[in-house]
Amino acid sequence: MKSTVFLVVLVLLCPSLFADQITLKNGDRLTGTIEKSDAKTLVIRTEFAGEVTVQWAAIDGITSTKPLHVGLPGGQMVVGPVTTTSDGKIEISTEATGLVTASKDSIVVIRSDSEEAAYDAAMERLQHPHLSDYWSGVLDTGLSLTRGNSATLSYTLSGKAIRQTDRDKITAYTTIVYGRNDNTSPSQTIAHQIQGGVRGDIDIGARMFAFASTDFNSNQLQHLDLQNVIAGGIGYHLIKTKNTTFDVFAGAGYNQEYFSSYSLVNPAPPPPLLTFAAVTQRNAEVELGEEFDTKVSDRTNFSENFTFYPNISGPSGYRYTFNSTVATKMNNWLGWQTTFTDNYLSNPPVGIKGNDLLLSTGLRLTFGKTAQ
Repeated sequence: MKSTVFLVVLVLLCPSLFADQITLKNGDRLTGTIEKSDAKTLVIRTEFAGEVTVQWAAIDGITSTKPLHVGLPGGQMVVGPVTTTSDGKIEISTEATGLVTASKDSIVVIRSDSEEAAYDAAMERLQHPHLSDYWSGVLDTGLSLTRGNSATLSYTLSGKAIRQTDRDKITAYTTIVYGRNDNTSPSQTIAHQIQGGVRGDIDIGARMFAFASTDFNSNQLQHLDLQNVIAGGIGYHLIKTKNTTFDVFAGAGYNQEYFSSYSLVNPAPPPPLLTFAAVTQRNAEVELGEEFDTKVSDRTNFSENFTFYPNISGPSGYRYTFNSTVATKMNNWLGWQTTFTDNYLSNPPVGIKGNDLLLSTGLRLTFGKTAQ
């Protein structure tokens, strides 16, 4: 009879005998499986309450039945079951070096076997990231609509996706601008431009970097069916801090522009129309530019870039692009942005203006780590 009672008590106590336990300074105890900790909190998985996060400063003692990976100052990592001594020290029973003693406040990190495996996998992926890793970006929208004495529609949509590691960066970007005047019959398109591109940067030193890019542009009002620019060069990080970067860069590119045929009303007819044939322009050009990004406050960022492209072959002339954006976060994924853009071409087709200016404001949607 006594042996039966002993076996029943042993079975009831088995979960506690083979579980980790933490003792709090107020005398409470939590039993389960210690998952991980840092210098501020410890996470223990309990049977009935699930994961419980406890403030590290509130913990008086730790006991583990399975080995834990314990990080100590200086990058030292020891592995073994953990117990707390009567004087508040932490003892780790390691197989390699025997008993290791440390103060509770000196422990940098604690991980279970599964958490350590996940950490090692994350570190390995950090050193050798996949192309799908570390993407973040923004999507900006702006809409203006009038009805009544006027009937117009104006819409802008731009997006930027950035994949950035410690050594390289890939940026994909696009902007769509559309405007329509419904006061006329038929309706008149007053803006229709689509532009975008991809750029890759890779560091070749502490401050130097190399870049390559390809850009595409289409502008209905300029009769530009397609523009493609392939460029590359080198740059220098004049400022590279946590909150501010300022880069200058120089390179060369090959510009191809395909303009469609079009007609203009002749101010002194006859003939009533002047017709211009389709034109294809190909030329090499120099690329000189700068890019500036800064965190103005905890919620507001400012960014701008200017690139100048003088022709060095083909038709003489030059072009430049200027972009600036102020964005303020309302929460982690939603903000408000104001953007100004100036695209200039010194030798546009006859009758077409060289400047295209855009001022847009609207919502900004963010995914991943904030990209400016």
